[in-house]
Amino acid sequence: MIRKIGIITALATLLSVNTQACDIDGKTGFLPENDMYIGTSAKMMANDMTKKRFNEIIDAVDDHYKPIVKSRGGRLKWSRKWKNGTVNASAQRTFRTYRVNMYGGLARHKLVTEDAFAMVVCHELGHHLAGAPKIGGGSKWASNEGQSDYFASLKCFRRVFESDDNAAIVAKMEIPAIVVTKCETNFTDSNDQALCQRISMGGKSLANLLGSLRNGRTALSFETPDMTESTKTIDSHPKAQCRLDTYFQGSLCDKRVSDELSNTNAKAGTCNRDEGYTEGVRPLCWYAPKSI
Repeated sequence: MIRKIGIITALATLLSVNTQACDIDGKTGFLPENDMYIGTSAKMMANDMTKKRFNEIIDAVDDHYKPIVKSRGGRLKWSRKWKNGTVNASAQRTFRTYRVNMYGGLARHKLVTEDAFAMVVCHELGHHLAGAPKIGGGSKWASNEGQSDYFASLKCFRRVFESDDNAAIVAKMEIPAIVVTKCETNFTDSNDQALCQRISMGGKSLANLLGSLRNGRTALSFETPDMTESTKTIDSHPKAQCRLDTYFQGSLCDKRVSDELSNTNAKAGTCNRDEGYTEGVRPLCWYAPKSI
């Protein structure tokens, strides 16, 4: 009996280690732990997000990625917690089920635009599909936080929204000159340039949210990147400016969406310094190439 109980306990421990990328309650999810709660009746902290639009954005990502997950032998499942006011999001893996938990509280936050919400959906999906570097090393299933951010702008958002009239969408935005210049330098196609700008601004919305949660700072800038150089790749949440830098760099990478990422080779499908790239690369504030 003791042996049987021991085997069951060991199995439960193994599953708890390998099936969780983030807490299902959202406390260790996309955002650092926080106690905010924005219910469906909240007004002061809320934007114009509707349940219909919440589901449409998730549906758009699902349409593109469900077949991809299926081709890998998995099942993509969404927990659409619209009524739940938790300001976070999370991902889980249970055997072949790739689960993403999206909360209405995050979608309703006043600093979160529709594109920013889509970026979070992509980030959580990235824990399943973004490849190396992985949390804790190559044996784990979940891509780390910085890589999931990079995947959101490098692959996912671009794949899902590349057919939109992106020029018309960004024409209604106030885009910083540095974003316009760099996007026009890195891409020749006008839609690619506009999509690059759109992704960058979605990332800026999220960086503002992250900054407000950590120290009340929302004055993050594309012009003031985090110049820290990590000696070891960081698996946990980078600082807000570092995450903005990651979204921006992902938007600038000219690799094709179809260029596959790898669970073991962090260079595959990405812009990397070994190929001579100076832009579009993962920022050194969380990524240490020599430590991978």
